[in-house]
Amino acid sequence: MSSMDVFSNISTLFNSFTKSEKRVAEYILQNRSQIMYMSITELSEKSSVGESSIFRFCKGLGYTGYQEFKIAVAQSLSGENSDATYTIGTEILLNDSLEEMASKVKMTNISALDETEKLLDYGVLADAVEKMVEAEKIRFFGIGSSLITAMEGHNKFLRITNKAELTVDSHLQAMSAALMTEKEVAIVISYSGQTKDSIEVAKMAKASGAYVIAITRFHKSPMTAFADATLLCGANEGPLQGGSLSAKIAQLYLLDVLYFEYFKKTYEVSKANKERTAKAVADKLL
Repeated sequence: MSSMDVFSNISTLFNSFTKSEKRVAEYILQNRSQIMYMSITELSEKSSVGESSIFRFCKGLGYTGYQEFKIAVAQSLSGENSDATYTIGTEILLNDSLEEMASKVKMTNISALDETEKLLDYGVLADAVEKMVEAEKIRFFGIGSSLITAMEGHNKFLRITNKAELTVDSHLQAMSAALMTEKEVAIVISYSGQTKDSIEVAKMAKASGAYVIAITRFHKSPMTAFADATLLCGANEGPLQGGSLSAKIAQLYLLDVLYFEYFKKTYEVSKANKERTAKAVADKLL
């Protein structure tokens, strides 16, 4: 990786770029603060340049790929600030007081929820829940920090239905997805929609005939190409903020919406199951 500031590096090498690389460079230099929140698919669409050209552009700058390039962008943007205003997160500064920091964290999470609500497609949601109600199994999938979100979703649905299933190991997830049927629903969670394991799981579940629900940030990503329903979370997460709670909160909000609509449509059965599962763990409490 080049040790030079990434924007200076781009400017220095600009005249040596191909025509398509110059388009990418110009867009990056004009929108530098937004780049670290963009997927390669989104940058490709915004700059009107193919993903393969963007990948070659990043390699030409000395990076192994687009993700390492985004990390360099985040580091360069942080370096533009003085020590007193060094950015820790999206909004939080090094010299913020405890009260200011707490307020900013709250507003970041509220903003993520507000944007997620605005991105809701109620027709897609209704269809997704209907498929879940009809399904024999609802399988949750996720890798890394998204697995934690998937586990939360599985835990929530397991309280009201025995249809919920989850496998932790990525290899076992792949095998589980490969054996799904048209009577099952796969809920695949990935913030970027570009995690290789999640893409493969969605692809295999789709090939098996299952109904695939993708929970992600980007509508156009490799994973959503295999989704029957795409639910978008409205949280921005930079490359140095992997697994941010604001993104997780937005994903959990979507799972909550699915849960309560499912509960409504299966009220008598879900209510009875919730009482039974509550009693099953009652003696575990003091």
